[in-house]
Amino acid sequence: MFQNLPLFHKKKKKKTVGFIHETHQHIWIKFLFVLLLFVLYFIFISIHYGLHDGFLITILTWSFFVLCTPVADAGLLIDFPIRLLFWNIPMVLSELFVWATAICLNIFSIFFLPHTYEKTTILSLFHHILSHPYPFWSIIILSSIGTFLSVKFGDELMDYIKHKDCTYRKKHHLKSKAIILIFIFLLTFIIYDYMLQNFGIEIPL
Repeated sequence: MFQNLPLFHKKKKKKTVGFIHETHQHIWIKFLFVLLLFVLYFIFISIHYGLHDGFLITILTWSFFVLCTPVADAGLLIDFPIRLLFWNIPMVLSELFVWATAICLNIFSIFFLPHTYEKTTILSLFHHILSHPYPFWSIIILSSIGTFLSVKFGDELMDYIKHKDCTYRKKHHLKSKAIILIFIFLLTFIIYDYMLQNFGIEIPL
């Protein structure tokens, strides 16, 4: 007799996970695409540097995309499986764990494995950002805002089966675009400064 209650239907809908729903298709495709890129990158790096260094370079590169990009695609590798296994844990909370892991990983690497940042251009740029708190940590702050906003979008995609029901995404989508545009501007400035200091190359803005 409780089947007609709205609350009952909401809980039942939220526990329905499948590839048939349009919102779930979106997040599944994104997750599988990021996972494929992660695996291919690990294979490529391991061929050049060996399994040990390849693994460390890969996870440090992952941490770069966690801390220095305003979208939650890298964190999705952890957020999405946790959401599937523990439905009551929102991806916003698991993303806090992702950020804590990325920060601790880099603290350890900077003190004990600093040479790792010299192996790829991305990690060298990452080290440049980390070693210059002012003004370059602003990109990490901006990325955190954009990331947790996009994680909220991801949670909403899991909670509903139709894009039209994702009201939070519709309401804050323009904010997300604005953050990404500001991020691109800051990243361009950082790359310019990095190349100027390391290669003596000036890129006209």
